[in-house]
Amino acid sequence: MTSVADRKLDVIFAALADPTRRAILIMLLEDDMAVTDVAAPFDMSLAAISKHLIVLADAGLISQEKRGRVKWCKLEPDAMRAATVWIQGFGQFDPLDFDAFERFLANEFPQVSP
Repeated sequence: MTSVADRKLDVIFAALADPTRRAILIMLLEDDMAVTDVAAPFDMSLAAISKHLIVLADAGLISQEKRGRVKWCKLEPDAMRAATVWIQGFGQFDPLDFDAFERFLANEFPQVSP
């Protein structure tokens, strides 16, 4: 059975899987944006962008609020913390030094060296 944290990670990674949604997040790094401004650089309808924004909001990666007649989007960087912690867990291993490994093999098996 999957935990709530696992399901939250699934939702975050599913949201990040789409290049349009990743581009939106990069845009929102600069500042809050109106939905129409978010949609401007994309060759798709406002309705399609709105669906992407819903996915991002459901994942907690952005928040939306109405200011007057305009709906604004804001990046929620803390939402990525769980995904970042999960990914960093794979960075605990030292990178393999292939040159040192090759030297070790050459010393251990000199007859096989080219």
